[in-house]
Amino acid sequence: MKENLAHGPGPIGIFDSGYGGLTILHSIRALLPEYDYVYLGDNARAPYGSRSFDVVYQFTRQAVMRLFRMGCQLVILACNTASAKALRTIQMNDLPAVAPARRVLGVIRPTAEIIGHLTRSGHVGILATEGTIRSQSYSMEIKKLWPNITTTGVACPLWVPIIENNEADSPGADYFVQKRINTIMQLDSAIDTIILGCTHYPILLPKINRYIPASVSVVAQGEYVARSLQNYLVRHPAMNELCTRGRTARYFTTENKTKFKESARIFLAEDIDVAHIELEL
Repeated sequence: MKENLAHGPGPIGIFDSGYGGLTILHSIRALLPEYDYVYLGDNARAPYGSRSFDVVYQFTRQAVMRLFRMGCQLVILACNTASAKALRTIQMNDLPAVAPARRVLGVIRPTAEIIGHLTRSGHVGILATEGTIRSQSYSMEIKKLWPNITTTGVACPLWVPIIENNEADSPGADYFVQKRINTIMQLDSAIDTIILGCTHYPILLPKINRYIPASVSVVAQGEYVARSLQNYLVRHPAMNELCTRGRTARYFTTENKTKFKESARIFLAEDIDVAHIELEL
């Protein structure tokens, strides 16, 4: 399929199926504020977590190609489900065919790379959506890099709805947070590090920290994805030159603009302007 792609330097694209990727963008902009960014949320079709591999791939590909047409030479899949179910296919099949000079990166690899330096016991827990847990992407990626680490994953299907309905601070959220933490610690009491394998979950950190054992540390992805991107741009100066620097961020959603702005306030400490966008089916 021939794509009509914009050429020349452009912004860094950030894609998520929903709002959680805003936590990744926030961390990236804190570390790399000089660049231009375009955030695309496929909020109208979220959540991706329970969808099949084929559907997640098709939706993610549509978003990536739209960001390419908007001038992005580099796109970050700031979505664990898309990283787990679509990234490899896009990298191996789509990029060579339609955009060989462009790059798409995910959020699972940067977290897997650092985890061996963070755990002391070699036992790591993963809290994520059903789709990410079922894909075993974290376990496989960690095993490649750190073969001696034992991983245990638990799905938290209600955490995202709690956050997106602005109930993260409510007493009712405590029950669901405590329940999943108890479950994962019962499965492996030697866990000393837990990865939050969904970009929404940092919003629940106050409650998560309330219920995890004092000996367990929590790894939110934003900081490590930002550092990994910084390192990537240093190691790939040609790509770095293709990323424009105007300190701007533009936001697009497939959902209602007003709804996106209201929900974005949960994830960003600022009001934003957002435009509606359609993705080709």
